[in-house]
Amino acid sequence: MNKELERVDNDSPWKEILEAYFPQAMQFFFLRTAELINWERPHEFLDKEFQQITRTAEQGRRYADKLVKVWQIQGQEIWLLIHVEIQAQSEDIFAERMFSYNLRIFDRFGKPAISLAILCDTDPKWRPNEYSYNYPDTKLNFEFGTVKLLDYQNRWTELEASDNPFATVVMAHLKTQQTGKKPGERKAWKFSLIRRLYELGLQEKDIRNLYRFIDWVMILPKALEAEFWQEFKQFEQEQTMSYITTGERIGYERGKQELVLRQLQKRVGELPQEFRERIQTLSLEELEALGEALLDFTAIEDLLNWLEVNQTALNISRPV
Repeated sequence: MNKELERVDNDSPWKEILEAYFPQAMQFFFLRTAELINWERPHEFLDKEFQQITRTAEQGRRYADKLVKVWQIQGQEIWLLIHVEIQAQSEDIFAERMFSYNLRIFDRFGKPAISLAILCDTDPKWRPNEYSYNYPDTKLNFEFGTVKLLDYQNRWTELEASDNPFATVVMAHLKTQQTGKKPGERKAWKFSLIRRLYELGLQEKDIRNLYRFIDWVMILPKALEAEFWQEFKQFEQEQTMSYITTGERIGYERGKQELVLRQLQKRVGELPQEFRERIQTLSLEELEALGEALLDFTAIEDLLNWLEVNQTALNISRPV
């Protein structure tokens, strides 16, 4: 894949979208389990509990995991372990790892977990769904649910007809894989998928959430990204919704932020993380003001002074 079209942390958008639309994820990928759950009762993400059963050595891998407490229709509490395998490669120990996590949850909390995996790789033959061993006096057969996103390539019409948020997620994932060496084609699909959010008549919150996922995974070279936003800005101007600037503004803010950071590094040198984080919290208006002011900067102290004076003034002037 073109290195310019890769991101390091593709687990982040998966984690965000799973949290935002967990019931829809279950209904889309694992319907039989979803039908066991009383969705009128709130579900709870057990992030701290999951951290207690993972090993530090495993943190270098890129995957999204969610441990979730839900309630069955009959009233009993059950735990679900949802694993999204982000890396585009198969691994022999995957099934063993799924079993290990399940066992650790039971050992640590005394809770049997329903283990489910979403496989994002490109190998059609890699389909792990069980871990087992068999000895004369002891045997084990641990099975877990799996969904292979690659299989949805043959269900594209079904995806297009669905208003489930994860239909869009799968479409964006597949087109990202298919256009790794075709940035022009990726740009066209990115535009098409974001435009589809408006055509579905989704609420602003849903457009923003799904936009963020599409924009994060379907990265474009800088030149094509600029073209994309010009075309999409024109599309949004033709809409009549009250939130027509949603996508364009988010993308413009991100691009402006990256531009200001690059300019600052040229003016004052490498920025400490603390300064980068403060700049990432600036509004669009503040970024534009900083973009003009930094032309006079000669040292990092100038940036610090600007942040102290202007952020305070702008925060006071903002309506509550």
